[in-house]
Amino acid sequence: MLVWCMDSVALLPCVLIIWSSAAFIASYIFAVLEGHVVPFIPYISDTGTCIPESGLFGFMISVTAVLGAATMYVRYKIIQAQNVRISFLNYWFNLASFLIGVIGCIGMGIVASFQETSVTAVHDVGALLTFICGVAYIFLQSLITFKACPQWSNKGICYIRMTISVISVIAIFPMIICASFDGMKMYHCEAGEEPSPYHQASAACEWIVAFGFVTFFLTYIKEFQAISLKISTEIHDDF
Repeated sequence: MLVWCMDSVALLPCVLIIWSSAAFIASYIFAVLEGHVVPFIPYISDTGTCIPESGLFGFMISVTAVLGAATMYVRYKIIQAQNVRISFLNYWFNLASFLIGVIGCIGMGIVASFQETSVTAVHDVGALLTFICGVAYIFLQSLITFKACPQWSNKGICYIRMTISVISVIAIFPMIICASFDGMKMYHCEAGEEPSPYHQASAACEWIVAFGFVTFFLTYIKEFQAISLKISTEIHDDF
């Protein structure tokens, strides 16, 4: 018998949650031990800026982006299949949510590929795409969950997802505003002055949003247990 988290395609969000959490925590631990960041609430990107943790951060975040996109695709197909049985949602709403989520994953790939101190402008654009599109994705998915109730979801999961979404939406505004007040300063590996209150407030909000994503995908596991995903291959006659 399979472990509960490995039933059907439930393994996918489970691996995403474990891997992404490990990526954030491992990079933070390495950066603190190497003395590259202050232990109290650095930016997530700050923990993956310097060698050797930059390599670990880049690799693990890149894999997280791929796992995130795959999980979103499965969720998109689930909603599509449910909507065929009992129509409750416009097709384009589901597609738009999926595409926004994928753009967020692309932004995460940009963050992983362009370190904060190498190509700062590109890194910042990637970070904004990740967080803005990520928050938009989970908010849209929360609305979809409400629309799917009671046929395909229950009130409990509706309120849990919406609560996570609202907290993430609220946190993203001070994250961006405080970062702009701080001047979007480039992080330096050398020891220097302590981060400003704006910097730490923005970083705290960033961690809240990041683990908001992790918690949101956690709610997918039970739903994915009821799904089987098949890949079919057809060879055309003119091959």
